[in-house]
Amino acid sequence: MVTLLRPVRGLRTAEAAAPSTHMSVQKLDGSGRRILVIDDDLAIRVLLQAVLRRMKFDVVLAEDGAAGLEKLQHDGSIDLILLDLMMPRLNGYEFIEEISKRYPSGERPHIVVFTAAGKRGVDKIPASAVCNSILKPFDLDTFIEIITDCLNRSHPTRSESSTRSAG
Repeated sequence: MVTLLRPVRGLRTAEAAAPSTHMSVQKLDGSGRRILVIDDDLAIRVLLQAVLRRMKFDVVLAEDGAAGLEKLQHDGSIDLILLDLMMPRLNGYEFIEEISKRYPSGERPHIVVFTAAGKRGVDKIPASAVCNSILKPFDLDTFIEIITDCLNRSHPTRSESSTRSAG
């Protein structure tokens, strides 16, 4: 399981997340914006959906890259994609390759990659393909800062930003 917040001693991740989530989610208003979350871990999808909806984002979920491509094809009005790299069927690397083929650079949604594979996993991705990346585990403030940064810029490259992790 991935920890989205720094754990509080003696509490499980979901219990630790509850107190901090309320303050952090007030920092970003996602009204009118859609985020596609692609992760094979149901717990991560549900947790990210809850956090993003509290920030007023419309959230679409997909369990792998193939399902993510289907959702994107049926609804092209996605502003940001949160993409796990390691998944069955169509993994994050293959998803990025497909997006690059299907959408011109200026027309594709921003992509934020999150992975437990470390920086070397992110280094395999072409710099122009993603807005930013975040290493698991990550804290909510870092996560929100990266989302805010990606949504407020024209399609950036990873070379303009950096891979970040908690702490």
